[in-house]
This record gives sequence, C-alpha cells and structure tokens, in this order.
Amino acid sequence: MGGTVLITGATAGIGAAAARRFAAAGWKVIATGRRRERLDALVAELGADRACALTFDIRDEAAIDAALAGLPDGFGDIDVLINNAGLALGTAPAQEADLGQWRQMIDTNVTGLATITYRLLPRLIARRGVILNLGSVAGTYPYRGGNAYGGTKAFVRQFSLGLRSDLHGTGVRVTSIEPGMVETEFTLVRTSGDQAVSDALYAGASPMTAADIAETLYWVATQPAHLNINSIELMPVSQSFAGFQVAREG
Repeated sequence: MGGTVLITGATAGIGAAAARRFAAAGWKVIATGRRRERLDALVAELGADRACALTFDIRDEAAIDAALAGLPDGFGDIDVLINNAGLALGTAPAQEADLGQWRQMIDTNVTGLATITYRLLPRLIARRGVILNLGSVAGTYPYRGGNAYGGTKAFVRQFSLGLRSDLHGTGVRVTSIEPGMVETEFTLVRTSGDQAVSDALYAGASPMTAADIAETLYWVATQPAHLNINSIELMPVSQSFAGFQVAREG
C-alpha cells in the first residue's frame, strides 16, 4: 500500500521519524515545519521524488494556505494527515505561569491543528483518507505544571471524536494518538534548552522513542479501510499513573 501523507512538525522527533517510516514503505511524504534547513535535509535524505517540503508556522493561516496552494505536481492527492506539530512550554503551576506561553501552546496545539485540518478536509474526504492527531496522556491525566498544555491535548482528543462523528459516512478515519514519555526535543523546548533537565527526566527510564510512535502511526494508517482506531494511549513500561495530591492543614 502507498499514498501521500502530510506530516506537520516534521523537522524533528516524531514527525521526522514518521516521514522516514512512511517513505520507507513507498509513500510520498509532504513534510512541513518552520525550520527550512531541517526540512531540506529530510527531503534530501528521502529523495525529491519521494518527499517535498512546505515551510510555514502552523499558527500562520495565510502561510498554510499559500503553502498548500503551491504543492508540487504529484503531491496534491493527500491520503493521510498527521497533525504532529505541537509543543509544551514551561513547567510552572498556573498561578506562576507565563500567559504568553499559554497562548503560544493554544495557538499551535489547538488553533493551528484545527486550521490545517479544516483546509485539508475536502481532499481527505475525496480520498476517503485518514486523520491522525497527536494528543498526549496529559490530556487525560493531570499533573502539576501541565495546565494549559494538558488542556490543549484534551482538545485534541475531543476534536478527534467530534471529527469522527461529523465525518460519518464519508469513509474518512480519525484517530487520536496519545503517547506518554517519548525521548525527543520535547523537554528541551519546554525548558528553553536545558539539556541537564532533559537528561535527568529520561535517565534510566527506558522511554519510548520517536520511532516507536512512528511505527504506531504507520500501523494505524494502514489498517483496512473498514476499520477505525478511535484512540491509542501509549506509555513506556516504566511510566504509570500518578497518585492524588493531598494538602494538609497544620
């Protein structure tokens, strides 16, 4: 099986791993992101006949529209959309958080995801395609400092369910992929590049890898057309659910 997959946030981590996994199986890959040099390197690695790059910030609606309008010949029939672009910023509790960081997460993880999905729905319906939205266990299980990030990922889960309902009868499949700990640039971005914090988080934990999630994405996308995976929650064996917090007087 082959087709064309558009992957947002393909400059690193899960997005780049997914691009490699689909390309290895003979798919055409549209890799999108903000960092042109990384996209160019990825296209060079995969081959210009197999991949193309669209450079835009997922928060910029006009840039999304311009990029999609300029898709090269042979890449316009999109069968799978992987909404991977997203980020977490800051670890402070809500009362100490940076409102600007909250807005950036919402604009990226919610508004950007919804915008590109909306723009691609006609193509996906025409192709009876697949939408794979990258959520997180943070959308289900709260933790200190998760505040706005967890809220954005709860949106992803509910939005995915809503899309499934609305797209009933079109043949389009929708899945919310909800990973726990994956060792990528995620923590570096969240902590403004603090490598020591990132190293400490993953040390000895045997976290999942970007390739693990890419394999899951590929598996879901290539299931029979009559079968929909509504959601998948994944964690490394080392990670489990946090306990309740109790504040005591005195």
